[in-house]
Amino acid sequence: MTETILANAMLILPDRVQTGAVRLLNGQIADITDGTSVPPGAIDCGGDLVMPGLIELHTDNLERHIEPRPKVDWPHQAAIIAHDAELASVGITTVFDALRVGSVVSDAKAHYHEYARGLADEILAMRAQGVLRVNHFLHLRAEVCSETLVEELAKFGPDDSIGIVSLMDHTPGERQFRDLSKLWDYMAKKRGMTSVEFDAHVAAMRALKDRLGDSHIMAAVAEARRYGAVLASHDDTTVEHVGISAVQGAQFAEFPTTSEAAEACQAQGIKVMMGGPNLIRGGSHSGNVAAQNLAESGLLDIVSSDYVPSSLLSSALMLGDLWGNLAHGIATVTTAPAAATGLTDRGRLAVGARADVIRVARLASAGAVRGVWVQGQRVG
Repeated sequence: MTETILANAMLILPDRVQTGAVRLLNGQIADITDGTSVPPGAIDCGGDLVMPGLIELHTDNLERHIEPRPKVDWPHQAAIIAHDAELASVGITTVFDALRVGSVVSDAKAHYHEYARGLADEILAMRAQGVLRVNHFLHLRAEVCSETLVEELAKFGPDDSIGIVSLMDHTPGERQFRDLSKLWDYMAKKRGMTSVEFDAHVAAMRALKDRLGDSHIMAAVAEARRYGAVLASHDDTTVEHVGISAVQGAQFAEFPTTSEAAEACQAQGIKVMMGGPNLIRGGSHSGNVAAQNLAESGLLDIVSSDYVPSSLLSSALMLGDLWGNLAHGIATVTTAPAAATGLTDRGRLAVGARADVIRVARLASAGAVRGVWVQGQRVG
């Protein structure tokens, strides 16, 4: 038997914070007790926070490790190991690695080549070999404005651990990039496009959406059902967008761009997810609605680290301070994402739950992770 006791800690329970101890045994939480006592052999947490391991639903972090510089393709196994270790170091114990499906093969400047199936195979193989520290699932980002979406989706199936399919529409002038000047800044800096190339790109992508957009959406929704995955919308901007998402069966909305869309999501029972970087920076880099505004209006349910893994914990602590309820803040990165994806075995400190647990020292508005356990085994 493998037993670990974390004692004299501030336990973040689903509905409250209490001083006590949690006992991990054979991969599960075996017991939770009150008080400051430290049993023989226990770890004295000295008042540190002990909470469920963080659950990340949408991260682009792996892409940064695979392409650390433009046009540099880093060895994938090394990149996956580094990505996995980084997640563990900031308290993330379950991750849905976001992989784009849907490519634009006719436009070399767009850099939208096919890669998801091959990378998924590498992640799943390494998971099966037991070399990864945290629990990895797949999140397929179905790019509606593409040429090969249907063919790429067909390469996946129910055995591929696909937990989420999100409907991504990056058509220039819509949703995230309603403001074309923001898209121009992005493409010029990251892809080196000239203004002439950008204008041609915008025209081509709009024509592509007109030609294939509707059929791609139908295919992605159908494939999500075939995989047994949860469907998510992305960048909903209007009440009409949310209405369509509801009909399609979206369970949560990734990064709605306006307050109106977030309010419509709440009315439809669709959970709202916002990015940690938006919350911490005080606004969206694309000029969309600020996550803090939604939080203050009671319209924020789930936080994703998006492209900065450490922002997940910081955001949850920040929300706990904002709401005056630390348990509620931590729930946005534990209980809520677990519920949104049907992970009933984790995301809470409760007897019988999976022993994914982290120890955190509070440092002003941030937190330092001092210990990480996945199924009761220390990994960080």
